[in-house]
Amino acid sequence: MELIKTGMAGTVESGDILVEVEKTGAQGVEIQLDSTVMGLYGRQIRQVIQETVAQCGVDGIKVTASDKGALDCTIRARVKTAILRACDSCDYGWTVK
Repeated sequence: MELIKTGMAGTVESGDILVEVEKTGAQGVEIQLDSTVMGLYGRQIRQVIQETVAQCGVDGIKVTASDKGALDCTIRARVKTAILRACDSCDYGWTVK
């Protein structure tokens, strides 16, 4: 996937995370994180963001996240949705199991 615009997902409500992704000129993933639980879970949040970006196959992006105590599953969903929006894609891959 290739980002063609800035993508956003989430809110700044308690228990959620607001994620914004944008293309950069450099390789790799730059993560700018602000969290109410940074001291306890900052490393875990960064790891979940990094893993989700890698699973989406995207490189050369900046992820700006404002966390208000979101669970890992919420972080993954917000990052993936922001990336898909930035790629102008509707290929969510949802299936019924």
